[in-house]
Amino acid sequence: MKTIGRVLLKGLLTILPIGLTLYFVYWLSATAESLLSGPLKVLLPQDIYQPGMGLVAGFLLLITVGLLVNAYIVRRLIDLGEALLLRVPLVKTVFAALRDLTGLMRVGEAGGELQRVVLVDFGPGRVIGFVTQENATLPGLGADQSLVAVYLPMSYQIGGYTLYLPYDRVEPTDLSVEAAMRIVLTGGLQNK
Repeated sequence: MKTIGRVLLKGLLTILPIGLTLYFVYWLSATAESLLSGPLKVLLPQDIYQPGMGLVAGFLLLITVGLLVNAYIVRRLIDLGEALLLRVPLVKTVFAALRDLTGLMRVGEAGGELQRVVLVDFGPGRVIGFVTQENATLPGLGADQSLVAVYLPMSYQIGGYTLYLPYDRVEPTDLSVEAAMRIVLTGGLQNK
């Protein structure tokens, strides 16, 4: 009986990530289609609209926003909107957390949050860290000591710590940010 339970659990653990990923893609597609099909049906003649055009419109909207974000005026408008959201008591807590989380995903982007992967000594072992700022300075510490800001996330995205360390306390690695993040978020249980 234990063997059957183990086999069932292995099957579930194999299918669950695939199934959840496919469901997420389906949900995202269906949501984009349902949200954008209404305005498209109003703007386009009835005989031109085809199912799926809402999904295509959502894709094009994301590309357009991604391109416009680099424009100075659009960036200023976004900053203004963020400043307004950060003034509303309950909204600012949720918004700031989501903004910080999405900021971590800007991997490889100029000025992105996670610049490179390093190892930091932690007792008898080492932990994976992500450099968030080179030549970091802390108020009141003085400018004579050059530091590097290193974010040490906890497994399963429970939290983390930011340490300001001298350069000689961090060891560079050849790991990509994506590979290191996968290792950290799964607690080292990632599949090869």
